[in-house]
Amino acid sequence: MNGGHSHTVRVRGLKKAFGANQVLRGVDLEVRQGEVVVIMGPSGSGKTTLIRSLNFLETPDDGHVEICGIGVACAGGTGDRATRQAIQHIRRRTAMVFQSFNLFPHMTALQNVIEGLLAKGVARDAAIQTGMRLLDRVGLSEKAAQYPGKLSGGQKQRVAIARALAMAPEVIFFDEPTSALDPELRDDVLHVMRELAAEGMTMLVVTHETRFARDAADRIVFMEGGHILANCPPEEFFGDQASERCRQFLGRLGD
Repeated sequence: MNGGHSHTVRVRGLKKAFGANQVLRGVDLEVRQGEVVVIMGPSGSGKTTLIRSLNFLETPDDGHVEICGIGVACAGGTGDRATRQAIQHIRRRTAMVFQSFNLFPHMTALQNVIEGLLAKGVARDAAIQTGMRLLDRVGLSEKAAQYPGKLSGGQKQRVAIARALAMAPEVIFFDEPTSALDPELRDDVLHVMRELAAEGMTMLVVTHETRFARDAADRIVFMEGGHILANCPPEEFFGDQASERCRQFLGRLGD
């Protein structure tokens, strides 16, 4: 975890409602380059909406998002051309790993990893070389020719991480990356995530994995009711001085 001082992610006053349900109520958050921030909170707290708003899979209603130096003012939607361009620039410099993997079933593991590179105009040979290196990095080079239907959930998620890395992102967002996996398959995915953290990748991770949060996070952000209630180092969040609300939440996780 390198302690670079430039802020890779800056969020100010972020708001998002779905109908009458106010999911984000003016969230402020800063993440420095190389930081690993774990976002925890009960179901419906707004954590997934927050992370999806950072690469505009959800369009915030209000507030300001700045990622890798590219700023987007969110009031009034994302209609104008300059805003749409800024969002495209943010998406090129970030990657998202989803709970449900989102692999293309008709493509092999390798094709899934290199698809974005080919779309960017990278020559096929170079893309294949990069793809194989990244599959090797997540421990799956021998599965390169397999289709997702033949892979376990944990293997699919590691292919999804390799696909995210193929785009050479500056920030990776993870949305509950292990919650759809059997416990024994989670460790392989968390191991890859720990290695990325150790190498200094900037990561925002929505997860209930308390062990990963303790070991790999620089900070824990605890959300409830669309607000950030705690934003502190893991030793504080998991320690005796944590708020009663955080302790209740962790008690329910059976930590």
